[in-house]
Amino acid sequence: MVTIRMRLSIMMFLQFFIWGGWFVTLGTFLASDLEATGSQIGMAFSTQSWGAIIAPFIIGLIADRYFNAERILGVLHLGGAALMYALYLADDFATFYPLVLAYMILYMPTLALVNSVSFRQLDDPSSEFARIRVWGTIGWIVAGLTISYVFSWDSSRAIGAGLLRNTFLMCAVASLMLGLYSFTLPRTPPKATSGGGKKEGVKEVLGIDALRLLKDRNYAIFFISSVLICIPLAFYYQNANPFLAEIGVSNPTGTMTLGQISEVLFMLMLPVFIHRFGIKATLLIGMLAWALRYALFAFGDSEGLMFMLIIGIALHGVCYDFFFVSGQI
Repeated sequence: MVTIRMRLSIMMFLQFFIWGGWFVTLGTFLASDLEATGSQIGMAFSTQSWGAIIAPFIIGLIADRYFNAERILGVLHLGGAALMYALYLADDFATFYPLVLAYMILYMPTLALVNSVSFRQLDDPSSEFARIRVWGTIGWIVAGLTISYVFSWDSSRAIGAGLLRNTFLMCAVASLMLGLYSFTLPRTPPKATSGGGKKEGVKEVLGIDALRLLKDRNYAIFFISSVLICIPLAFYYQNANPFLAEIGVSNPTGTMTLGQISEVLFMLMLPVFIHRFGIKATLLIGMLAWALRYALFAFGDSEGLMFMLIIGIALHGVCYDFFFVSGQI
């Protein structure tokens, strides 16, 4: 018998397999296949932020009030599958950009929806969710390994032959699978019809009421730090894969999965570290890790100093878990 935990784990696996299957190699694809400029590549990656800004409108105004979470998750991924296939066919940046923007507007809300479905179906989310969420990281790892070691789409020869665009086709198939699978997930009705709690206003739906937290000095410092640390995060997502490919690292996408492997390991260490050293020390180590990894990228190369690049990639677990995950806590 397939348990709820297993069904949710499959959902998480596919959710992040899709994202890891095209987003990591996006910069390399745009530069090699579409001959995009640096500013155009930056525009393409910024669609993630636009999607995240628009996501609360979809979740707060629609999903939480009128539709079951698993149904809107299915609809969004089916629409995403169509857009992914269109991205696979796009042959210039002018065609590509509006498609990737539309895709991110559909995809970013699904990150909240898979969490919502999971939390509503688990008996004890605080202790069970981590074991569900880790399958998302595994999905990201499998996507990278598939690209590098199964199909070798990120090899120099394959990139020259235009095979890297096949990542979009792969993700279109995975998105179609998740879209159909979502309709088989346990029923997760809107909060407004399943609870009986007080009705939220527009400020609560859009998160505007959270701005009052900035009156707290500690929270304001944390907020500013988060904004600043997201700058190198954006550079990493946008430039790491093209950088590794350009300097001659073989299987750059597969190599980058070391970051997600370390993410799993440091996720397990995080509760112990916070308990022993405190949240402030944990956040500070996460921020310092970002500076260290960029120093390693600056001086490393694909020959004698390859170990510096490997360490820089592996530091992703410390960078992400110790700052962003501990920040969520």
